[in-house]
Amino acid sequence: MRGTLYGVGVGPGNPKLMTCLAIETIERCPVIAVPAKGRDYALSYKIASGMVKGLEEKECLNLSTPMTRNREILERNYARAAEQIVACLCKGKDVAYLTLGDPAIYSTYIYIHRMVREQGYPAEMINGVPSFCAAAAKLGESLADRAQQLHILPSSYSIEEALDYPGTKVLMKAASRLPEVKKLLEERGTDAVMIENCGLEDEHIYLSVQEMPETAGYYTIILVR
Repeated sequence: MRGTLYGVGVGPGNPKLMTCLAIETIERCPVIAVPAKGRDYALSYKIASGMVKGLEEKECLNLSTPMTRNREILERNYARAAEQIVACLCKGKDVAYLTLGDPAIYSTYIYIHRMVREQGYPAEMINGVPSFCAAAAKLGESLADRAQQLHILPSSYSIEEALDYPGTKVLMKAASRLPEVKKLLEERGTDAVMIENCGLEDEHIYLSVQEMPETAGYYTIILVR
């Protein structure tokens, strides 16, 4: 009997924001997978360990992904990751791939998910609390009222035109181009807030563009009105 791959969203940072289904799924899987060179380097593992007992006793697949936009390199990496997971599934072992936030939103997991399914193995996604929802809750603000639009944007790419969209803009992966993004917002006189490491011990909130630093950690989100 073949095992099943589960892409488990562990939420944005606070272990208590993990869903009951996510915890139950990880608990029953004999194998976990992390997008890092080891469990000690994976924030998703650190989050899950706050709610899942005995996590350190499970077999762990270390599936690190290079920080590059080169599609060829990434595809090779995803294929190797899928191969390691399939090897476990062939033995009838279920695998829980731990991913930050929700696996359906800018997640490395989804590429591996597709490859595993293309090879005929079952794969499911367990949704988690998205980071931008946690950020809005932390600020006590709504992301969208009534007919207001909501746009989720990867700010590691060009966002100039997207900033003109009506409604709220959520800038994901904001740290990689923070100086450029900050300059754009300043030039437009745009209202924006930034949260770095939302829900973690080193969380920082910046309530205006002027307060934003020039550098920030990878887990940074900007909400633009």
